[in-house]
Amino acid sequence: MKKNIKYIIILFLSVIGYSQNNSDGSSLYHNFEMDIEFEYRYFYNSPSFYGQKSNYPSLAFYPNYNLEWNKGYETINFEGFYRLDIDKERTHWDIRELYYQKASSNWELSLGIKKVFWGVTESVHLVDIINQTDAVESFDGEQKLGQPMVQFSLNMDFGTIDVFYLPYHRKRTFPGEKGRIRFPIVIDSDNISYESSAQEWHQGFAVRYSNSFNNVDLGVSFFKGTGREPYFEFTNEGISNAIYPQINQIGLDIQYTQNAFLWKLESIYRPSNFQSFFALAAGLEYTIGNIRSTGVDLGLIGEYLYDERDELALSAMQNDIFLGARIALNDVQDTSILMGGILDLESSSTIFSLEASRRLGSSFKIELEGRFFQNISKNDLILNNFKSDSFIGVSLIKYF
Repeated sequence: MKKNIKYIIILFLSVIGYSQNNSDGSSLYHNFEMDIEFEYRYFYNSPSFYGQKSNYPSLAFYPNYNLEWNKGYETINFEGFYRLDIDKERTHWDIRELYYQKASSNWELSLGIKKVFWGVTESVHLVDIINQTDAVESFDGEQKLGQPMVQFSLNMDFGTIDVFYLPYHRKRTFPGEKGRIRFPIVIDSDNISYESSAQEWHQGFAVRYSNSFNNVDLGVSFFKGTGREPYFEFTNEGISNAIYPQINQIGLDIQYTQNAFLWKLESIYRPSNFQSFFALAAGLEYTIGNIRSTGVDLGLIGEYLYDERDELALSAMQNDIFLGARIALNDVQDTSILMGGILDLESSSTIFSLEASRRLGSSFKIELEGRFFQNISKNDLILNNFKSDSFIGVSLIKYF
């Protein structure tokens, strides 16, 4: 993929040059922004595996460029990413988005590299399958790699239909020898094979129907292609086999708004030759608004998580509950806090999480992140590798 990136960038710059020199008299609007982030993570327990460290400073760059013309009906969008880290596998760059979009009154066409998000629950996004997870960036899977695609969206009275052609599969990233939150054996992404003889060029397809009915937001999706999660076979010595299987996935996401309550459900069924399973996440969020006329909103979250794969689920969420709270101060600095914990109902394993952010002036932002692994069961094949990897991290972001 990366050997073709330079050709994509050349094409992108050529399109910009053509557009800015067009002679049809149409107005051009463009905007460039750059965010620079200094991040520091501290792991306060001694590392479990050779080569790991306790202190992890890093520097990241987030360039963004947008160009629009034809009264906004045509746009080019670019979102880049680069991180410099002491773990060589976390030192990486990516084109998160670089796509051309053409819009009409009831349809949109996107061509290029793009990010697409599906999902309604807080603790896990089961139905979100279009983009590959950038696993060295975040433990919770929120960060995604850019996905080459053709997307066509049709808006009709009875809902929206999105159709995706996915010509290329991107492999998941994994921490290197110095990285934390990893397996005892360093996973080389290049050594993970494919079930399909076409390998990363196996053609994938997806379609999703979405609509809002009064207080209900509904999404139904189908995906066919190379799975985003590699399938691992574990032995006492570690991982004996790793492969990206061909899968089908049927997904359902529903959110029902009832006054201050949000009722949420995500569910998938994923058959394959290697590992067929059913999974769901269901729960609610109750918001207490403007507490004692302070302007502060408090959201209380509870979700149940189930995965038929049991301890072989890479998410390590098989029969668990998530309890959390979302606090929004609604102040000028846009201060927000999200905290919660996932408790395994079959063992003592617990994962606590903390995320907070606050603007500093007009061009700075500070973010706080914490992940805490407590009472991890020895029978937990996934989480037992991370039991020493609790950390607290702080990021200072400068906007240009």
